[in-house]
Amino acid sequence: MNKIENDTILKAFRGEETDHTPVWFMRQAGRSQPEYRKLKEKYSLFEITHDPELCAYVTRLPVEQYGVDAAILYKDIMSPLPAIGVDVEIKKGIGPVIHNPIKTKADIEKLGTIDPEDDVPYVMDTIRLLTKEQLTVPLIGFSGAPFTLASYMIEGGPSKNYNKTKSLMYSEPMTWFALMDKLADMVIAYVKAQVAAGASAIQIFDSWVGSLNVEDYRTFIKPVMQRIFSELKEEGVPLITFGVGARHLIHEWDDLPVDVLGLDWRMSITEARNEGITKPLQGNLDPSLLLADWDTIEERAKKIIDEGRQHPAHIFNLGHGVTPDIKPETLKRLTQLIHDYSKKS
Repeated sequence: MNKIENDTILKAFRGEETDHTPVWFMRQAGRSQPEYRKLKEKYSLFEITHDPELCAYVTRLPVEQYGVDAAILYKDIMSPLPAIGVDVEIKKGIGPVIHNPIKTKADIEKLGTIDPEDDVPYVMDTIRLLTKEQLTVPLIGFSGAPFTLASYMIEGGPSKNYNKTKSLMYSEPMTWFALMDKLADMVIAYVKAQVAAGASAIQIFDSWVGSLNVEDYRTFIKPVMQRIFSELKEEGVPLITFGVGARHLIHEWDDLPVDVLGLDWRMSITEARNEGITKPLQGNLDPSLLLADWDTIEERAKKIIDEGRQHPAHIFNLGHGVTPDIKPETLKRLTQLIHDYSKKS
């Protein structure tokens, strides 16, 4: 195993004091990087993610270029779904498209289980390559959460209102819970395999769960998240949860056996602390701000750092992922600012 030389982010995930605020960026790998764009001229997303050497290169590139404190595995949340029988295609300009959407309980019963070493060996090989040979910072593995995965599987692709998803949830709760259980089994197996392969922390992306109100979250989602995080807790690595537009769910998340709460830009670090949240927080610069002038970026970043430093554990991140139009040099400059400004003398 390659030695982790910079474990600052792991300390922050555990709620410990650190000598500077650690930082990583969601979607820091790929998208905005010219080296990645060049690769995409020759290889498809499918080809890159199925080739451990290429995928490891894309994953570690931001660490080398920006100096961030962690790598995030370059994968899509759809990666494990084909193994259980979901016919998914990533379409350019659209996103994931599901060719066999879930409509009935019979559709759910057709879904299989995942054996990660057999079904997605390239994912595990990429992790091993990175953690045993290439990285000197921690690698964050990840999975989509059941609601977010189910929303694609039921809608057939991205959605603005999740009408079909909510309709199934409200009108056929037993069918809904069957799907949640099926996806929970997949998430648990997939994540445990990532940890066994060398991932040092795990983020569960429940990107679209903010579309639910608190009562529905408690009824239809929280039980399955409780099971997932309880089982993953046994792996002994920090667990992060994240969703977009989900500030109203902060107390529900805080109840879960999760270590770190990821905030989007709609709720400040101070607001979360004033709500009584004491767990480590991750976030939460609006990605759009990275298209503004540097003085504006610096002012907003320093404010987040100052708020985060009021408590021992804060991990700087964006409130959602890096967009393709954000310049790599901006991310490098921002990383340097975060490290320098937050450094404790």
